[in-house]
Parts: sequence; C-alpha cells; structure tokens
Amino acid sequence: MNGKVHTADELPIPPDLLNPFVHRLELSTTYDKIKTAIFTVAVLPFRVFAIMLLLIMAWILACVGLMGLSEKELRQRPITGWRRKLNPLICALGKGAYQVGGMTITIKGRQASRREAPILVVAPHSTFLDAGITYVTGYPSLIVRKESGLNPFIGKLINYTQPVYVWREDPNSRQKTIKEIIDRATSDLDWPQVLIFPEGTCTNRSCLITFKPGAFYPGVPIQPVCIRYPNKLDTVTWTWEGPGALKLLWLTLTQVHSSCEVEFLPVYTPNEDEKHDPKLYANNVRRLMAKALGVPVSDYTYDDCRLMSKAKKMNLPFASGLIEVQKLRQKLGLTQTNVEEKILMQFPHIITNEGGQISYKEFARRLNIPSTNEILQQLFRMYDKDCMGVIDFREYLLGVLVISKASDTADMLELAFKIFDRGGQGRISLPDVSKALYHTLTMPAEEAQRVFRQIDSMGRGYITFDEFKQYLRKKTEYSHIFRRRDGDEKKAANTLRICDYNNGNYKTKAE
Repeated sequence: MNGKVHTADELPIPPDLLNPFVHRLELSTTYDKIKTAIFTVAVLPFRVFAIMLLLIMAWILACVGLMGLSEKELRQRPITGWRRKLNPLICALGKGAYQVGGMTITIKGRQASRREAPILVVAPHSTFLDAGITYVTGYPSLIVRKESGLNPFIGKLINYTQPVYVWREDPNSRQKTIKEIIDRATSDLDWPQVLIFPEGTCTNRSCLITFKPGAFYPGVPIQPVCIRYPNKLDTVTWTWEGPGALKLLWLTLTQVHSSCEVEFLPVYTPNEDEKHDPKLYANNVRRLMAKALGVPVSDYTYDDCRLMSKAKKMNLPFASGLIEVQKLRQKLGLTQTNVEEKILMQFPHIITNEGGQISYKEFARRLNIPSTNEILQQLFRMYDKDCMGVIDFREYLLGVLVISKASDTADMLELAFKIFDRGGQGRISLPDVSKALYHTLTMPAEEAQRVFRQIDSMGRGYITFDEFKQYLRKKTEYSHIFRRRDGDEKKAANTLRICDYNNGNYKTKAE
C-alpha cells in the first residue's frame, strides 16, 4: 500500500509484514457456493466412505506388520523381511485415499536413496494433508509427538514408519531426539530415510520460516523436498488463525479436483563449515528451497506460534498481529529494557492522559527511541489502523504486557485494570471498564455497562479491581477465571500453616 501516515512528522508507510500464520478462506462466488452444496450431498459421502475403507485396509496391514514387535524393538532395529514388504501396499492404499478424495499428487525430480541422502527435508509445511508425502516417499520414519502414536487408529500407521518420537513433557526430549536422528542417519543398518518438516509448524506458504536445526545436526547429505498446492481455491492451508481442520477437509473433498506437487531437489551435501554449524546448514538449505519455491525467507519461528496461541486463548484482539509487534520490539531492543513495564509501574497516571490517545512523537518519547527510527514508525503504524496519526497507548501496553507478564485471564484482567486506570488510584470509570473488558473478555459494551452498574450500586462512578473480582467469583459463567488463583492462594496459605507448625507455632495466621 502506498501513501503516508499523517502524523506530526509525516511518517512514510513501511511495507506490510508477512504473517505466515494467518489464512483467510471464504466461498466468495455464487458458483463456488452452489458447487460446494451439490458436492456435499452428491459426492462427499462416497468420497468419505472410500477414504475410510482404504485407510482401514492400510491400518489392518500396519497392525499385522507390528504383531509381535515391542516399542523397544521398533526403536532398536529396522523392520525386515515380510514386514518390510508390506510398505509398498500401505503406500499404495494411502495414495489411493488421496486419489478417491479428488487430489492428484504430481512428482517432479527423483527421490534419492538412503545411501545418497539419509534425511528428507520437506517444506513448506502448511496442512495436515502434507501427510500424503509419506506415501509418496515410501513410508520414511517421521518425527512426531508421542501423543500421536498413542492414537488407536492413526497411531498404528505412524508406528509402522518406526518414527522418532518427541516427548514434549520431557525437558531432555530435544537432546534425545537429536541423538536418535544422528544415530539413524549415520547407522550402517538399513533404516528407512528420516523425513522432517524443519519449520516445526504449519504456515500459509507465503514464506519459509526459520528451520529448526534437528535435521542438520548429523552433518550428512540431505534431500530438500518442496510441496506446492497450485489450486485456484486454497482449501488445504491449516494455520493458527484461519479455518479449522474439519472445515478444510469438507471444502477440499467438495472440490471437483485438487492438486499437490512434490518436487525432489538435488541432494545437498554440506561443506565443512555446515557440518560443524547446524544452524548455518539449515539456513543455507532454507535459502535454496525458498529460491526454488519463489518465496522469501522469514525469521518467524515455532515460538511465535506459541505466542499467538497464548494470545488467542486469552481472547486478546488482533492476536496474530502481536507476533509482528514482538518482532519489531525485539529489533528495537524493547524486550531487553522492559520499558513498557517500567511505564506502568512508575508512571501509571500518564498512561491514559486524554483517553490514552497519543501522537507518534509522544510514542517515540515514551519509549525513549528517536522518532526517525523506521522500525519504530512501523510499530506505530501497526496500531494506527485508520492512518489518523494517533494511537491508543493503552491498547499497545495491554498487548505487550499481557504476552510477557500474564499467565492466564485473571492476570490479564488485573493488568487491564491497571492500564485503564486513568489516575493510578485503583479506580476505573465506566468508559474505561468497557474498553478493558472488551480487550480482555471481548465483552460487548452493553454487557460491560450492566456489570459496572451492578458492582457500583452506590453510584460512585467507579469500581475497583477487587470489587470486580468478587463480582466475577459469584457468576457461574466467569467464576472459572479466578479458580486457579484461588487454588494457589489456598495452597500458599496451607504452606504457611505447615511452616508455622514445624516452627512450633501451632496457631494459624487467621487465629
């Protein structure tokens, strides 16, 4: 978008940031709506039946192949003999499931053997339908969460690939996973190739985000594999903000035809520097794949997805935009200085002067950054949606501090009350209560006004956070918000009593 943000300093508009974790999908044309309706009735049931039939047959073969094998044996040595010969049959059934679902998988290039490339690196990862590549590549070993393998149906199909499991609750899981990948890649045994999606999460394919270095620690040759979905209507992309899995599956199965392209790039052999620096190796392979795909690279990571997930769980508005805000704050050094938290703690009364509306020049002054800084200009524009030259500083503080300081909705509400407290005296008026509740509980203004009047029965014109908290505890629909905090307080009180008892003081604090 070209033009200017009309601030006091006439700031230029910086280029928009790519957000690879957002996908918009709507049936915009009448043709698409009518076609989807017809296919839902006339085609979808038959496709679902055929897919389930083929997958059940594959599941039966996997169950037969796993008979008599313990999990320990699956991790210690590759399956051989008649069990190994079931792989082509399972792959044929898997590919058949995609075909009867209306999707054609086109192969470009040649898949290298395990001797040439023990590891297959696949990107971009954008959908659960990427699982189809396992059938195309001959059922290689996957890197998956242990929870996935415990599923009674899909778990059998996963276990038959002899996967490398990741135990997310185990603090040493990362080291164990890397060690197992290295052992598999460098083993003399005839293990399947290891298939890894190095991005670690799904994106919208607008760029390649940071590759995790796990696939590159062994320092062995890898084969980059690119996935494309060249369809007019993108019904497959599954990101953190966008349609759910069931909607995507429904829309995909009600298309006349869908396409997937899998391209095997030439084997990439690392040089000595890359062998000793997995991150360098990962970055170089990512650039190579981005060039082949014709997309840029981006420094987004899996941790950014976790940040977005937290923001969405806490009902923060514009949750996806907070990732971009955090990136810009990091570049400005604000994450190290914690300047926003200091503003809240030291000068609460200046936060909401004149309803919190501030100009760009004032924004730069408060964050103690020169107004000529282009990154700061871009950060300001994130909140100046209407290009009016002013933003609500409270909205900025709320998003930043909730992500860094709040662990749940109760913490978020307490922060919101502090931020929207104009005088810094622990009192908050009706207009500011409405804004605080909208930006935390997405509560409509009418509901917020009703809550305010019930708490402020004396007509003082303000309420306190403690009064608000006591009110919510009595309401069934909101009582869960403070349940964890109440439990923590009770636990802390019991701990004090135990300490008093051990110290010879047999009276509780209350006594």
